[in-house]
Amino acid sequence: MEQAFATYAGFIAAVRVVLFWLAVAVALVATLDWLVRTRRVQPFGVLARFCRRYIVPLLAPIEARVVRRGGLPSTAPWWALGVVVVGGLLLLALLEFLGRLFLQVAWGASSPGRFGLMLVSWTFTVLRIALIVRVISSWFQISPWSKWIRWSFVLTEWMLAPLRRIVPTFGPVDITPMVAFILLMILQSVLQIR
Repeated sequence: MEQAFATYAGFIAAVRVVLFWLAVAVALVATLDWLVRTRRVQPFGVLARFCRRYIVPLLAPIEARVVRRGGLPSTAPWWALGVVVVGGLLLLALLEFLGRLFLQVAWGASSPGRFGLMLVSWTFTVLRIALIVRVISSWFQISPWSKWIRWSFVLTEWMLAPLRRIVPTFGPVDITPMVAFILLMILQSVLQIR
């Protein structure tokens, strides 16, 4: 079992290195393309011809989306870099989450008592995630009845409604989700559930 975890950790480390070098390559390509698009290099030189022949077709879908949204075509390479960096970070977070999940399931399956603790720990985690989703959805003014957000309101309203009666609001800012988040962390540490 430990051999499998070590192999998975090595796999994540390899993915991290590959994503880093991919981001470096995309940053170089974005810089070259930006230099050509903004005419900081000679527009008919070897570098410009190379960019127009090989790089511009790769960035055409991103450029089309940027232009449709009202952006400048010269920012398309930087958007591509942003997509690669954010996508890579999300991929790493997902892989690490899956590794931790597998580790927890293996730990919980080793004993019946541990399985109950694991479920309680997951409950605390899901409640904290629901609070975070609820707060972020309020920043973007997403309807609480949206099918993507409704679950977070269903899971958290039972603890936020009583807190709203106790905790005062600070103007338009509702701090009860933050208070609930802190209370969940305190309760989990008191129960000594990891």
